[in-house]
Amino acid sequence: MARFVLEFFIAAPPERVFDLARDLDFHQRSLAHTGEQIVGGRRGGLIELDEEVEWQARHLGLRWRLRSRITVLERPHRFTDIQVHGPFASLEHRHLFEPVEGGTRMVDEWEHRAPLGPLGWLADQLFLARHMKRLLEIRNTALKQEAERAATFLPA
Repeated sequence: MARFVLEFFIAAPPERVFDLARDLDFHQRSLAHTGEQIVGGRRGGLIELDEEVEWQARHLGLRWRLRSRITVLERPHRFTDIQVHGPFASLEHRHLFEPVEGGTRMVDEWEHRAPLGPLGWLADQLFLARHMKRLLEIRNTALKQEAERAATFLPA
């Protein structure tokens, strides 16, 4: 099982950051370099509780499809998506948003289990976990830039 946690400070209110993190149109733009596109389920806008979206993208030289479902959604504090169908044996991605002075502390908690038993474990150790972490760092950097560009944050 691979697990990692990423934390970002974003100079924007939690509501703005939360909504941007679940905005399917923004998600596609932020990962355009992978050819990320929606091929099933909800087709755009803000994904909601119990909704599913199916993504297709190119990663590690292969085209992949992954269907995920939102299983927890408490605006603007947290939401969780899990893999319903896709390349991982299991995948859970928790998104947390905490108001802090001057903005939002955004935390991504990612856990996946690679398929194929020991072979999947080896792939995880060699490149898969690192690839997924880097992908989230790219997306979160784009999210930070977009939220801060559009923010009209007024401290309490």
